[in-house]
Amino acid sequence: MATQKPFQEVELPQQKLQDDNVLFPLVLSPNTNTNSIAIELSSFEAAIKAHKPWLESLLLKNGAILFRGFPVTSPSDFNNVVEAFGFLERPYVGGIAPRTQVIGRVYTANESAPDMKMPFHHEMAYVPNPPTKLFFFCEEEPEKGGETPIVLSHMVYEKMKERHPNFVTQIEEHGLSYIKILGDNNDPSSYTHGSWKSLYKTDDKNIAEERAAKLGMKLEWMGNTVKVITYPLQAVGFDEENRRKTWFNSLGANTGHNTSVELGNGNPVQDDVMEDLSKILEEECVAIPWKKGDVMLINNLNVLHGRRPLIMPPRRILASLCK
Repeated sequence: MATQKPFQEVELPQQKLQDDNVLFPLVLSPNTNTNSIAIELSSFEAAIKAHKPWLESLLLKNGAILFRGFPVTSPSDFNNVVEAFGFLERPYVGGIAPRTQVIGRVYTANESAPDMKMPFHHEMAYVPNPPTKLFFFCEEEPEKGGETPIVLSHMVYEKMKERHPNFVTQIEEHGLSYIKILGDNNDPSSYTHGSWKSLYKTDDKNIAEERAAKLGMKLEWMGNTVKVITYPLQAVGFDEENRRKTWFNSLGANTGHNTSVELGNGNPVQDDVMEDLSKILEEECVAIPWKKGDVMLINNLNVLHGRRPLIMPPRRILASLCK
């Protein structure tokens, strides 16, 4: 007789049923019908290690997994959970938003003002080697607001292909280039408020240029301010597991405060494209209110995420990036 897994699937009202009858995201809680109820952190870690191939297959199928009801209470606990999965760490080098290391592989999430909305994006889609997986952990749950909405990237691609087929053809052919103006001090008025010093982990312009080149970026200096321009990057990905194209870019997150984006051939992105993209992302997203102890694992190649404004504090969400 097969041993029951120490996880059980639960349903939440915010989940969405996809065309292939797959719930997004998948929500797993301790299985109360087994003798191995994950009431101790060590048993949760052991369950992850024992069932890692199965969990990875679920991540590929569903795009994201929310672990709810497990005994994860501190940054150290979260670090242990990340380590239990055994994924390689993706150091946060080249990211445009400052993060602070908390412990081990655990960092703060975006440190911009909590009442600021963060647009949908794939983490670090503006560099050649973005993380493939993201972990989020809720150390302090918000009183109201502050959700981390997520959306399946292939759904965005399909909707944009319907509404703007010519534009999608262009980005598939030419890719996208991202442009950002950075000062030498962090700017808290922007969700991408890092300085070039924090981005490249140096205050030496020559070293910054070397590190930028390795990330596929060129720098144009204007005193102590710099224009960062990425070389054209792929804007449409392909989900090998499910055999479908994905909207893998940061188009929605790179307009506004000292940022812009253009086609790889230098042509601008039209306003109606941006307006429809914003509508599609909101229509297709899922935003589950955080609960203390939640751990969410996201396939960064197939799922975009954002942040809703915090209405009533507190809120403390931590993150970890994996290759």
